[in-house]
Amino acid sequence: MDIQPINPGHLLIIPKAHATYLKELEPATGGHMFTTAMKLSRALRVSGIKCDGVNLFLADGEAAGQDVFHVHLHVIPRFVDDGFGFKFCESYWSLPTREELNEIANKITKHI
Repeated sequence: MDIQPINPGHLLIIPKAHATYLKELEPATGGHMFTTAMKLSRALRVSGIKCDGVNLFLADGEAAGQDVFHVHLHVIPRFVDDGFGFKFCESYWSLPTREELNEIANKITKHI
């Protein structure tokens, strides 16, 4: 259970093996975390806790909001007007061109 929950039923999945960042996490552990999140989201929806949807959130790095430097995945029950959400910057509404998207994708693909 998250000790500072966004909504009642806010859960944390914390692997035993230490990894500060997602890039350091063993792939099998990451897969297990996601499988666990799927099970927990099903449980939240039938638990009687107010839950019309679920967000999964993992902050990877300080710029992403990470403040506990051990990989962990939040499973957050959501409902309409719960007051939680992402705040988008103005540039979000200016869509990039296909060429810009392709250029960015190519830079990433080179390192996979």
